Amino acid sequence: MVRAVLRKGRERSVVRRHPWIFSGALAEVSPETSTPGETVEVVTAAGETLGYGAYSPCSQIRVRMLSFDPVLAPDAALVEALVAAAVDRRAEFFAPASATNACRVVNAESDGLPGVVADCYAGWVVCQFTSAGAEFWKREIAAALMKSVPGCRGVAERTDAEVRKKEGLTASGGLSVLSGEEPPELVEIAEGPIRCLVDVRRGHKTGFYLDQRDARVAVGALARGRTVLNCFCYTGGFGLSAAAGGAKRVTQVDVSREALDLARRNAALTLSALALPPSAADSLFDYVEADVFRYLRQCRDAGRKFDLIVLDPPKFAESKAQVMKAARGYKDINLLAMKLLAPGGVLATFSCSGAMDAELFDQVLAEAALDARRDFQTIARTRQGADHPVALNFPEGLYLKGLILRSMT
Repeated sequence: MVRAVLRKGRERSVVRRHPWIFSGALAEVSPETSTPGETVEVVTAAGETLGYGAYSPCSQIRVRMLSFDPVLAPDAALVEALVAAAVDRRAEFFAPASATNACRVVNAESDGLPGVVADCYAGWVVCQFTSAGAEFWKREIAAALMKSVPGCRGVAERTDAEVRKKEGLTASGGLSVLSGEEPPELVEIAEGPIRCLVDVRRGHKTGFYLDQRDARVAVGALARGRTVLNCFCYTGGFGLSAAAGGAKRVTQVDVSREALDLARRNAALTLSALALPPSAADSLFDYVEADVFRYLRQCRDAGRKFDLIVLDPPKFAESKAQVMKAARGYKDINLLAMKLLAPGGVLATFSCSGAMDAELFDQVLAEAALDARRDFQTIARTRQGADHPVALNFPEGLYLKGLILRSMT
């Protein structure tokens, strides 16, 4: 087996069970290999075996650990066991009493499977393999998912994540079936009272933002009688939760016409599930195809006010180098939203930029409130849901930050 030898004094993070080994921590890889995803034995400068990982010759993260056991090298049986354990930890989501039929079943490093994301939508599992090791083991992973996920009808792969390029992998569009049946064009899921059609081929990520489930529930609980502005609405999730919670009026805003079309269809499905007539959609929902920054400025200039505003933008920072630029973007958009809130209004605001920590996000919001000359209380904090766990040895797994603020003025 290939040995990845650490530089002297660089074993501390591995001993602490952090799954990433960067290229600068390696003294040598012997014999040198260029096979992406190949298993390597991770060895200290003194020759002690610390475990085994997947080798990635093109990435700054040169090795991702799969086993911290010096005598347990990864094989198909270990990969299958890791998948089965991840699924088993989510048994509550497959119980008859579950409020949803969609959840994440493998959450990458936090489930011991670096670079592997697998989301289940009503029996259809959609995966993204974003590391060389994940790509190397994907057939075994797909077979294990087909076997482990209750009621699984098929396992498919999305290869359009740009981060694959950093691993020397191709990043192309489309969806390919790895096991079982091919999923339909749109998969209908339930999330409490709301219904959504998930585009598993062309939708964001694997098709839907499952990580915001808890936040959608929180917004719905605050929506009764309020006028709601849902920015970056995508296929309408937060707006649907607000409507189900008794909102007076919901304005869904997104730059994508295709996303808004699906949001309209999701509204019809949700109203039907709530036993409301289709005509209720006309009095409840507005749809605006627009750049959110520009639209918020138009609302400000027109003197419009809303009782509840949701800001769930895409990732503004891909790396630490982009954090300060991202902070300016977050401040700008939150400042605009704060000015549009009616007295006593609520702002639910989020950042999915993992490079921006919660402390900096808090600081950005405090500065925005100061510039808006408004006082706010934090009434709730949200994170990614329980099906998106964060391993204590991998704090980088916590990427989603949310605050729900109430205006005091």
